Amino acid sequence: MASIPASFLLLFVSISATAYTIFSATVIEDLANLKPPPNFNATITNNCLHNPSLRYCNSPAMDLHEIFRFTIVASHLCNESKNPNCVETFSEIDLRNRPKIVPLYLSFSFFWKYCPLSIVSIDLSNNSIKGSFPADVLLCTQIQALDLSRNEFSGDVPIQSFSPLSNLTLLNLSFNHFSESKLSDSEFFKRFNSSSFIHSGLLPSRKRFRLNAVILLLCFPIFIVLIVGGFWWCCLQRPDFLPRMCRRHRFTPYMLKAATDEFSKKNLVGKSDGIAIYRGILRDGFKVRIEIYWKNISGENRRKFAEECKVIVQLCHKNLLRVYGWCNDRKLRAIVAEWTEEESNVEIWISGSAPPWKRRLKVLKGVAEGMLYLEEQWPDIGYDLRTSTVLLSNNQEPLISRFKVGDRSNITKRICLFGLFLLEIMTNTKPLEGFEERFVEFIRAHYTGNLQAVIDERMKMTENTFDQAKQTIEIGLMCTEQTRSHQQPSLYEIVNIMTRMLAPQNHKRSSHCEGGRAHRAII
Repeated sequence: MASIPASFLLLFVSISATAYTIFSATVIEDLANLKPPPNFNATITNNCLHNPSLRYCNSPAMDLHEIFRFTIVASHLCNESKNPNCVETFSEIDLRNRPKIVPLYLSFSFFWKYCPLSIVSIDLSNNSIKGSFPADVLLCTQIQALDLSRNEFSGDVPIQSFSPLSNLTLLNLSFNHFSESKLSDSEFFKRFNSSSFIHSGLLPSRKRFRLNAVILLLCFPIFIVLIVGGFWWCCLQRPDFLPRMCRRHRFTPYMLKAATDEFSKKNLVGKSDGIAIYRGILRDGFKVRIEIYWKNISGENRRKFAEECKVIVQLCHKNLLRVYGWCNDRKLRAIVAEWTEEESNVEIWISGSAPPWKRRLKVLKGVAEGMLYLEEQWPDIGYDLRTSTVLLSNNQEPLISRFKVGDRSNITKRICLFGLFLLEIMTNTKPLEGFEERFVEFIRAHYTGNLQAVIDERMKMTENTFDQAKQTIEIGLMCTEQTRSHQQPSLYEIVNIMTRMLAPQNHKRSSHCEGGRAHRAII
């Protein structure tokens, strides 16, 4: 209907004076205290009989006090909006440039709940209103025009609440601060062009898009450079930050510095001319022995050093010192191996702890097994076999160290060195360099008649163990005999003889990389 609803026509005369008094005072207080006249119920009933389409007539439970306040606010708002004749028509709400009273009307939710059906246009523009979208306005579902532009509304726009506004043909939400929404996904908003949403925040800003594009174009290459640079740094300087499969036994000076706390003195366990031995803890907490060579060498020699290390890291036997990797920098070369406790070589062990016969025999058997493994699997790898260079693991297994790739010394010489090693262990005597032959001849002279004079007297020997010790010394003398008339025993024979001596508590000799120490793969 084009004219004002019958409720206004019937009530306006009776309440206009009261309405004027009310709105000239504090409106909210007066509305809260004002009560409907005695005949108001009959008036509302009569209105609904004449015009059942009125919104309050379709309300499930009529609130007469609320409807009365709605009627008063509607009468006043019609005048504030400068409608020509509020008794006959209320076609638009025009509150442009009225920032002081607009928030008040927006707070009257009871008015918007019973919004007059005659209203076809709502204009609340240019009021700098703050807050969220005034969703109550959308209860006027019959409107054809809605202008909320040039305010400071923010937050989300209730896109779904617009759907009932089927008559809406003019919409202006420009110059607000709404959150960006995907209006293009809604069929309802496709009827409006972008001029309805200029600087509303709902549409992607071109400036912001350009800014994002510039940031992306600048940041993405920087991000790629940082990723590539970080990966390059890890590969060249700290490969221990990479997965294990990417490390390939290679250590860098940065890794060694981190492992030794910048080569601190508290981690220095040995030092000689151009060589320093450090105790190190790798990033994963694994303890290692780091042997550092400070002397500068030529590029060719550094290449040979790296090639040798590539071979040594492949050695895998319980009686060989496990080498985990190497460093081959221009100013620093190093070999990283498994950790053995300080002063844990055989020489110190023999002279200091006076081990019993069986323990010495187990050490000799372990060294012979390690030598046999190298002879069978790596014949071109030599080693320095002395009581001072054979180390002891935490479980007292002997570990051959000081490997030399390309050492083609014959097996006869190696077995002779084992013989000297054996005699040192049995006698607790270290011959002076250059006097090894005299040492052997001294033992040979006492072998038949006075063997007890040369055997380490700290060993408590029974008749059976003395016979075994005598047989062992005989093996040592045979190993050191290099004349053509005497044939040296093979390493295989030596291992078998010692295995039989240890038969009661011996286990089957393990094959390559089986039954030995469980080496943790840390490289």
